[in-house]
Amino acid sequence: MNKEDIRLKIRTRKSLLNDVERTSAADAVFNLLERTAAFMMSENILLYHSLPDELSTIAFIDKWHSRKHFFLPRVNGLNLEILPYAKSRLHLGAFNIEEPDGDDTTDMAQIDMVVVPAVAYDRKGNRVGRGKGYYDRLLNNTHAIKIGVAYDFQLVDDIEADPHDVAVDYVITESGILRTSRRKFRD
Repeated sequence: MNKEDIRLKIRTRKSLLNDVERTSAADAVFNLLERTAAFMMSENILLYHSLPDELSTIAFIDKWHSRKHFFLPRVNGLNLEILPYAKSRLHLGAFNIEEPDGDDTTDMAQIDMVVVPAVAYDRKGNRVGRGKGYYDRLLNNTHAIKIGVAYDFQLVDDIEADPHDVAVDYVITESGILRTSRRKFRD
């Protein structure tokens, strides 16, 4: 299945979810994430501010933002900038995603963990994004642990990876944690 077919299939499946299913799945996934050694040991964590069709990060951010240093991406041309999260400093940015305001960008070298959004993942950690390549460019040179979070149905058999695609180290769904690389939660 090509990436466009995967996007269509997953978008259709997401449209069938009700609010209870969305909330239950997000709670299950982020409960698993917060119990990992990687999360416990990571100080600086890059998250995404969820769109309505994505696993919601809102409750997770609200729960942990006073105990962890969260960062959010902001679109700048063809790339993403990383800025500290502050609820009072968000605006609706590119693609109708809440983005942080300010000039205090952070270098990816400071980030310990990245929670990576995607349309779909496979068991090797390959991902299908929304097609713009923002996260592939961002993750290309980071040593941070990369964790994909998804509904169970977003885990597909095989994704044909392009040379520029960056895989995640783990995928967490409601059903559990899948290690996709030889990397351990803490090197």
